[in-house]
Amino acid sequence: MVTRRHGVVVGGGPAGLMAAEVMARAGHRVTLLERMPQVGRKLLMAGRGGLNLTHGEALDQFLGRYQGDAWLAAAIRAFPPDALRAFAADLGQPTFVGSSGRIFPEAMKSSPLLRLWLARLGNLGVTVQTRHHVTGLDAGLVLHGRRADGTPGDIAADAIVLAMGGASWPRLGADGNFVELLKTHAIDIATLEPANCGLVIAWSAYFQARFAGSLLKNITVQAGGKSLRGELVVTASGLEGGPVYALGPILRAALRQGHPAPLWLDLRPDQSAAELTRRLARSGAGASLATKLRKAGFTSAAQALMREAAPSLGSLSPAALVTLAKHLPLTAHATTGLDRAISTAGGVKTSAINDELMLKALPGVFVAGEMLDWDAPTGGYLLQACFATGARAGHAAARWLDAGPQP
Repeated sequence: MVTRRHGVVVGGGPAGLMAAEVMARAGHRVTLLERMPQVGRKLLMAGRGGLNLTHGEALDQFLGRYQGDAWLAAAIRAFPPDALRAFAADLGQPTFVGSSGRIFPEAMKSSPLLRLWLARLGNLGVTVQTRHHVTGLDAGLVLHGRRADGTPGDIAADAIVLAMGGASWPRLGADGNFVELLKTHAIDIATLEPANCGLVIAWSAYFQARFAGSLLKNITVQAGGKSLRGELVVTASGLEGGPVYALGPILRAALRQGHPAPLWLDLRPDQSAAELTRRLARSGAGASLATKLRKAGFTSAAQALMREAAPSLGSLSPAALVTLAKHLPLTAHATTGLDRAISTAGGVKTSAINDELMLKALPGVFVAGEMLDWDAPTGGYLLQACFATGARAGHAAARWLDAGPQP
């Protein structure tokens, strides 16, 4: 017999935990299913970098960071950065705004926040079942699965929130298996792709061996007519860093067409071409090129990068040298894989959900977090959207439960 007013959440990340709290606060019985031994594993991983919860910029500018439709903006407006900061403070984890505008808990880690949150969910009556693997979903709101001991774990619900994550860092729990789960219901799903990930660039053997791990500070990256400044890390396979993460949608669009993706670096964005020409000339005619470049502010890694783009660097005219430094061409042949990507692009398409994040093909089933088709750069935008969509799906599921048995 199905017990009415029972909400089930699948997935123990920020979106799922938030949906569970919202439904429990509305007075409903809530069960949260997590297939890993512990909830919040990716949140704990994010905490190693200080747990960048959200960002302090103006909301309209904040919303402009996302690749998503109106439903995403509506979810974030309903649960904006200030609401997330208040939520953290209510858990005893006050936040602060860093110099870059990013917002962190004062503890600079996620474990205290997660521990306190789970305690509060327990006080609200939320039942958490870990090592519970969901394998199927009926239109009648019955979830099929396996428990930790291998026995069947079918659960009937009156509303379901799916918050199963994307497919990045699968060892932490999100492996994209929701695609198979929803395929039988003919739900439109955009192909899952790595987002906020590195670029694969064909370095020479020397550059790869000598400069992998080098930091390139204060670099401007341009692609598709858009420029972003930040730091890059040279890896054995290519480049990592905030600017290439944020330009990911542009670069992936080019790669998706089966062509390499071009990008350009300005190694000295704070100096005009004329200023850089004067600085290079100060060393005198007898100075070596390496000395000129070093005195002009180019690190050894930056100089080697210029030689990667122009092997005959020493034969370039001063004007050509400056042009190269200000507009250094690179070619990305691919992105790094989902196993190391920070987040996932693609997922359940806008056409498959209504304004309350309910699947049109499965009334009573709501979707939150990275399962949905949206994209955002690092800097607090990822977690903010997960919390916000979890809250929106939780409120919608609670209203569905309040309405009673559905026809």
